Amino acid sequence: MLETTFSSAGLPPRERLAATEALFAASPLPMRVVAESAAGFDATLRQLDIAATKLMELAASPSAFLRTPRLIGRSDPEMLSVLLVLDGTALLSQAGRDTVFAPHQVGLYDSSRPFRIQLGAGRAGEGLGTAMAVHVPRALVGLPLRRLDVLLARPLGAATGSGFGGMLAQLLTAVATGSGGYRQADAGRVGILTHDLLTALIAHHLDAETAVPDDSYHRTLLLRIEAFAQRHLADPDLTPRTIAAAHGISVGSLHRLFTARETTVAAWVRGQRLERARQDLADPALRRLPVHRIAARWGFRDHATFTRAFRSAYAMTPKDHRAAAAAEPHAEPEGPRRSPER
Repeated sequence: MLETTFSSAGLPPRERLAATEALFAASPLPMRVVAESAAGFDATLRQLDIAATKLMELAASPSAFLRTPRLIGRSDPEMLSVLLVLDGTALLSQAGRDTVFAPHQVGLYDSSRPFRIQLGAGRAGEGLGTAMAVHVPRALVGLPLRRLDVLLARPLGAATGSGFGGMLAQLLTAVATGSGGYRQADAGRVGILTHDLLTALIAHHLDAETAVPDDSYHRTLLLRIEAFAQRHLADPDLTPRTIAAAHGISVGSLHRLFTARETTVAAWVRGQRLERARQDLADPALRRLPVHRIAARWGFRDHATFTRAFRSAYAMTPKDHRAAAAAEPHAEPEGPRRSPER
């Protein structure tokens, strides 16, 4: 999904740092580039523009990227930016704070304030650090920003954690590494998710949830609900009532949220459970695990109910799917049919 727009690898070693400096000096968000040494310097930039949202991934030798008052006066796109460290560490300095970010931690910085981002050593033997930046126009966030200074250059979550910061870090990590299975056609959806999660993250830390635009709030709430349900699929007591209670909303409100998915809550949960069971049945490492144990593993109380639901979704029984997967390891059955339950 991210496309390489600059690589110093094809340049003579003596020209690589100068070329990187020229690239960042001419960008809409101009910065200075200061490296520990021009010798052996290397940098690669990958980017994705989704409407007004810009995603950038930079892998570079140890170096610092400086946004000075002079550069702000020359050009200020008035962006809020998310920093996500992917490899190595990064020091983010802004608003009087200096914070070292570890891999998969996210922080926030503002294009209208001076800042410094220092990429440290990364992969052993290569000396590269890798970080992603997401730039979103401040005007599109739709939140009161007079207290934003308290959030700048602070860790606001990590991919290993929960909450909006963790969800945002997980999404961006998946985009950068390609582990999320996103296609180019999904770029618009990724942009919407990124914007909504960033808005919710800022609102959460500013204690300004009531200021989040309704559409953004509902999309973000739905993401939180789906993440919660995914973590509890094995619980047979996972029902619309328990999901609604866990999020402080009524069952009716929960059902209204799921109209955006063109399905019911129960049908969506059942589909997620069936897909997990389908994957387990095709897993050679689980071939000796009885079908009814796999069904129970994903929250199905009754084996007969599981078999009927599986046959309805995949046009074959669980036993037949397991046999087909064993005979043809690379074959995948047809995806689940659209549930008639609406």
